[in-house]
Amino acid sequence: MDKIPMTRSGYAALERELGELKSKERPAIIRQIAEAREHGDLSENAEYHAAREKQGFIEGRIKELESILSRAEQIDPAKLSGSVKFGAIVHLVDEDTDEERTYQIVGEAEANIESGLLNIRSPLARALIGKDVGDSVEVATPGGQRSYEILAIRYE
Repeated sequence: MDKIPMTRSGYAALERELGELKSKERPAIIRQIAEAREHGDLSENAEYHAAREKQGFIEGRIKELESILSRAEQIDPAKLSGSVKFGAIVHLVDEDTDEERTYQIVGEAEANIESGLLNIRSPLARALIGKDVGDSVEVATPGGQRSYEILAIRYE
């Protein structure tokens, strides 16, 4: 199986989520199902069906997290330097709007664009890989072609 690159903090966050699902969410949904069963006829018991559906989502997420964590390859960005690579925190400026943004390039499983965690497979991350401070990159986005200049690169 392919290894999944991940930062140490991303790995820890997924471990916390898995622990929460196993220790709190799973037992809580089992109790809800048991309570709903006590209400009688299961064929017309909306509470029971909702709890079973939620249980399916929880169990699916647990399996997904276990699979991701078993294939994770933790990379410590603090040990890296130089041009943009996995784990880099990149400070950019949009050359058209002068809007500045900062992203950390992370693995797919830990990506969250609202938190500034950019998926390494995204068009922007792929364009940034291997570039240095002062370089410009062109990126095709759903909103059209964008041009960014790299203002700073750091690893922590």
